[in-house]
Amino acid sequence: MTSHPASISGLSDLAGRYDAVLSDVWGVIHNGVSAFPSAVDALVKYREAGGTAVLITNAPRPSGPIVDMLDRLGVPRSAYDAIVSSGDATRAMIARYQGRPIHHVGPATEDDALYEGLDVRRTNADEAEVVVVTDLDDDTHTPEMYRERAEHWLARKLPMICANPDRVVEHGDRLIYCGGALGDLYEAMGGIVHMAGKPYRPIYEEAFRLAEQAAGRPLDKSRVLAIGDSVRTDATGAAQFGLDLLFITGSIHAAELDAFGSPDPQLIADLVAPSGARLAGFLPRLTW
Repeated sequence: MTSHPASISGLSDLAGRYDAVLSDVWGVIHNGVSAFPSAVDALVKYREAGGTAVLITNAPRPSGPIVDMLDRLGVPRSAYDAIVSSGDATRAMIARYQGRPIHHVGPATEDDALYEGLDVRRTNADEAEVVVVTDLDDDTHTPEMYRERAEHWLARKLPMICANPDRVVEHGDRLIYCGGALGDLYEAMGGIVHMAGKPYRPIYEEAFRLAEQAAGRPLDKSRVLAIGDSVRTDATGAAQFGLDLLFITGSIHAAELDAFGSPDPQLIADLVAPSGARLAGFLPRLTW
């Protein structure tokens, strides 16, 4: 049993302790359909108070299209200083296959930006040298539906590059599977899986670099706060990079934590504990 996380009313309770925040996007700032006004307000006010905000997301696209998406959802650019995505980190992995065939799994055209400027040829699994997974082909799919295809990849000893380590995300009022769930299945079957985003160190190193660049000075990790809704990615990533965590309970863990009812602080602490993250507090939704 671990100690209870601090009870806070909003980011304003913590703002004076941190010079910068590295905030998750999907599940914290929006749900894939609409932005959360309280979260947007919190980040805007944090920056107005002198803080630096870098968004760190497992979206399997370069950060440019993420900015466009946030624009469409009504998230003002005054809410953040910079963005780093899993897609940014993944492009470096794909670039190693320059001039060679790769097999793409995910929406047919939505993730085209991931390959822009990279000399790779998208083809079927029979010809490919690697499988690149952005997400499942359709939001209604489950990882188990891909087992037969995965057996073929495994028989050909194809490694997998997983551009989105998330297992599930909140989409409106439901949860949908992400690329990370397919990566888990392939790894359990004996396949080799490479993941680029959270909780892995490269994406945090780039986010921290961008935070220092925006702040115009070196930052101490003890004064940088991670904000996220996933134990597997956000909490584990924060712990491994040495950052405190503000845990958002009202997203993918909402039901099990009774996030919008009477949440039990001990249950929250116990859920996060295996990650090793230092909890600065928890909120159902990010608010100021």
